[in-house]
Amino acid sequence: MEFLKRRNRSKSHLADQIRLSYLILLLPNIVFMFYAFFNLWTINERYNDMLNSVVAASEFSLDFKEKFDYETYLLIVGNVSPEESAIPQLISDARGVVHRLEGMTDTEDNVKRLESAGKYLDNLEGYIAHIEDNMNYEDKYDDNMTIWENDVQIVTSLIKETINEYIYYENKQLQTAQEETSAFFLNTAKVSIGIFIFIVVSIVFVSLVGPVIITRPIEEQVKEEQKQLRKAEFELLQAQINPHFLYNTLDAIVWSAEAGNQKQVVKMVGSLSDFFRTSLNKGKEIVTIKEELQHVRSYLEIQQIRYQDILTYEIDAEDEIGEYKIPKITVQPIVENALYHGIKNKRGGGKITVNGKSDGDDIVITVHDDGMGMDFDRLQQVQQSLVSSDENEKAIYGLYNVNERIRLEFGEEYGIKIESIHGIGTTVTVRLPKILT
Repeated sequence: MEFLKRRNRSKSHLADQIRLSYLILLLPNIVFMFYAFFNLWTINERYNDMLNSVVAASEFSLDFKEKFDYETYLLIVGNVSPEESAIPQLISDARGVVHRLEGMTDTEDNVKRLESAGKYLDNLEGYIAHIEDNMNYEDKYDDNMTIWENDVQIVTSLIKETINEYIYYENKQLQTAQEETSAFFLNTAKVSIGIFIFIVVSIVFVSLVGPVIITRPIEEQVKEEQKQLRKAEFELLQAQINPHFLYNTLDAIVWSAEAGNQKQVVKMVGSLSDFFRTSLNKGKEIVTIKEELQHVRSYLEIQQIRYQDILTYEIDAEDEIGEYKIPKITVQPIVENALYHGIKNKRGGGKITVNGKSDGDDIVITVHDDGMGMDFDRLQQVQQSLVSSDENEKAIYGLYNVNERIRLEFGEEYGIKIESIHGIGTTVTVRLPKILT
């Protein structure tokens, strides 16, 4: 179940990496598109407002003065009555244009010009009201003509001039807006080229680095699966070895009991109990070096009783390394190999020596036997089998097992090393990192 959860997490992590790669490539495009569209829309709206403002102001400037002056003259000479006159409508339309232009321009000077135009319209209304009052008197015709010539025509000229200035500066704003638009399009082109280069570089980068990043979780998952599988194989092998040793030891206990050697039976049973207590160790796969060496001692005590005529042993380890960790059942298979393939094949028996010491940041445990040893060819064959398992080499499969467990737990730089001289003996060196349990 836990393995499936790890696999699902790995798949989810892989999917997240792919989505992130897409997002990294798309994000600059999305941001730039929003930026470009917003600025184009803003510039277009501003340009349309200024253009409409100029058009409306031009129409007003062309028609207003001539019409207003003419309608005022008709009113004074009596061709139209105040009720029939178009003057109120002209002033109303003019005010509407002024108010509309105020909403179109964003230039402070033009806003002031429109305010002046509004005041001029107020003056015209006052002049027209004065003319209409004078029409009630027969002798006021000359006064009205004076107002028309000296006041009305001057104010309408001022209005026309003010609106023309407004048009001139709005046209300058249009020119500025056009320059800004050209600059914006130029900058947009530069940014587009930059984004295109970024996308090309990103695609090249993703095509080269992306597969490595994407496949790395898969490779790690495969390695983890292989590691779990190999651990399971080692645990199965361990389960097969222990019963074999148990059968032999129980046979030896039976022989000792039949021979009436009670003390030897008690000692073997005690050593066997200690041996399996350490082997089981509540299911823990990592133990202290002190516990591992006690496990080896129990094993050798049992084997010395069985092979008392040919086997002696010595265990010597520095106290300071006792609390560092080691994979369970690491040294015992090496000792067992020394006994069965070294000591037993030598006439007259021999000795197994186990030493443990500190070596900088590492710990070195050596198992030496003065048994038969190996010739050069056999040594090379054994050393090769340590890193590539050979089912036909059952004699050293226990050493391969030990070496692989150490490498899986601590890394490729750790494990075991074998040295041997034919007729002199064999030394197996175990190198471990200093890691406290």
